Amino acid sequence: MDIATLEEIKRVKYRYLRCVDLKRWDELAGTLSADATADYGTPTYGEPLRLTGRDEIVGFLRDKLGPEIITVHSAGQPEIEIDGETATGTWAFEDTVIATEHRVVIQGAAFYEDTYERGDDGAWRIRHTGYIRTYEAMLSLDDLPSFQLTANRWAAPLTNS
Repeated sequence: MDIATLEEIKRVKYRYLRCVDLKRWDELAGTLSADATADYGTPTYGEPLRLTGRDEIVGFLRDKLGPEIITVHSAGQPEIEIDGETATGTWAFEDTVIATEHRVVIQGAAFYEDTYERGDDGAWRIRHTGYIRTYEAMLSLDDLPSFQLTANRWAAPLTNS
């Protein structure tokens, strides 16, 4: 297996997750192929979400993950298979979402099922990303009287006072 290619694919997934959490939408777009697809299987929005095209994926994330939404995505244990200029990958991931406006914390886990392709410029990009939750849990901030959000790079701190 080509270790350098394996590391390039890992880095594009890590960059995708970092850009989502830091709301770096233009940089996030660079991790996706123009015709990328995404299936986000989260109960939060009811039906599973199916998005087509880099612009639709980035637009959805930009619209739904504004400054009042704090996210932390962590992925690891990748199982990546490379076949020439394409690859597949399965990633275990966990995430936490703090929706300050709605006063809720969402925690969950899933396994991403991704496909990747090497572009004409030599860069690896995500062609498809998607998951179905293994679990998702919601907790109202009103049930946590001691909860204090003491730092939020996008908004003022939140307390339960």
